[in-house]
Amino acid sequence: MTTQEILQAAQTARLPLALADTDTKNRALSAMAVCLTAAAPAILAANRADLDAARGTMSEVMLDRLALTPTRLADMARGMREVATLPDPVGTVLKKVLRPNGLVIEKTAVPMGVVAIIYESRPNVTSDAAALAVKAGSACILRCGREAWRSSHAIVEALRTGLAQAGLPKTAVSLVEDTTHASAHALMTANGLVDLLIPRGGAGLIAACVRDATVPCIQTGTGICHLYVDEAADLEMAVSIIENAKTSRPSVCNAEEVCLVHRAVAERFLPLLKNALVDARAARGETPVALRLDARAATIIPGTPAGEKDFDTEFLDYTLAVGVVDTLDEAITHIAAHSTHHSDGIITADDAAAKRFVACVDSAAVYVNASTRFTDGAEFGLGCEMGISTQKLPPRGPMGLAELCTYKYVVRGSGQTRGGAAAKLQSPCQ
Repeated sequence: MTTQEILQAAQTARLPLALADTDTKNRALSAMAVCLTAAAPAILAANRADLDAARGTMSEVMLDRLALTPTRLADMARGMREVATLPDPVGTVLKKVLRPNGLVIEKTAVPMGVVAIIYESRPNVTSDAAALAVKAGSACILRCGREAWRSSHAIVEALRTGLAQAGLPKTAVSLVEDTTHASAHALMTANGLVDLLIPRGGAGLIAACVRDATVPCIQTGTGICHLYVDEAADLEMAVSIIENAKTSRPSVCNAEEVCLVHRAVAERFLPLLKNALVDARAARGETPVALRLDARAATIIPGTPAGEKDFDTEFLDYTLAVGVVDTLDEAITHIAAHSTHHSDGIITADDAAAKRFVACVDSAAVYVNASTRFTDGAEFGLGCEMGISTQKLPPRGPMGLAELCTYKYVVRGSGQTRGGAAAKLQSPCQ
């Protein structure tokens, strides 16, 4: 099917999904999870083909983003089942007001309609996005990168089988067949056919969507995530947190990219950091972290001098920019200048320092004594996520079910007319 045909077909799923009750949607999610598991051999074979085609053109950490394993597939199915257990946001009365004239006004959550997701090389996004959209009562149109198309296609075929078994239209989940820029542009400009566009990927993709989209678009941000080691930090805790934030999965957006260290502890802390991220990892046969050091850090430990753009780069690899600052406020100022407002944190035992950091750092997730790797829908109790929004307007942070709904005002009366019984309450300008 052409992209336009897929856009048109998705319209046929709008009303059935919007009218589906919670039990029907949950049955669909359970069936989709069962079918995903049953299709594991086909999905893994498709993924091997994707990996074979990508080798030589992709780094090892990016290949890891693309790779599926039986464990990862099981996690995807579990995520869908977890979404089924979550409260249904559709129909929730967010606010209720009884006016003096007797009108009852209910701000009520309703489905978005059709949600389009443009993403790159993470096939697990396929099932996460589908599960959240279905539970939120919306159709979803998925457009993955060409490097993940075989994997995503196999996943979508399994999910559509589950939808049909539950009596919901297969067009509730669709995968765009064209992986050229033309299809992305078609989704960005599908006015009247796409109600919300969510890009998940690198800075170039997100910038293109924000720049070119004529449909409503969520600005999901790249993750230049910072951790600041305060002068009152527990240094062993700091090493543990940073090792997790940098090395547990460096190719994802919530991985740490910048470490800032207070000068009062720099001479003690930086050797500990180098030992953990470089020496100990190399001794274990693991990839050591390449340290990009500012001038002050370079006087304490060996590493590569930081380049002009290193503190503004989402490395998505085993690379960490390291800088020394004089004060907490200097760290806050640095983060304001270089952060992408995704996830930033402080490691400190000083409650006043933590309070100031939280108040001053303007990011979607701000951490005190914890790894930035927790910025994730599942870790936040959302089941899974559609993406991490870094924009100021809501939604912000991990986007789960509630964030995929819009709302309308349902107003119930008993014959009221404006200018009647409530006229005395109205201002002259009305």
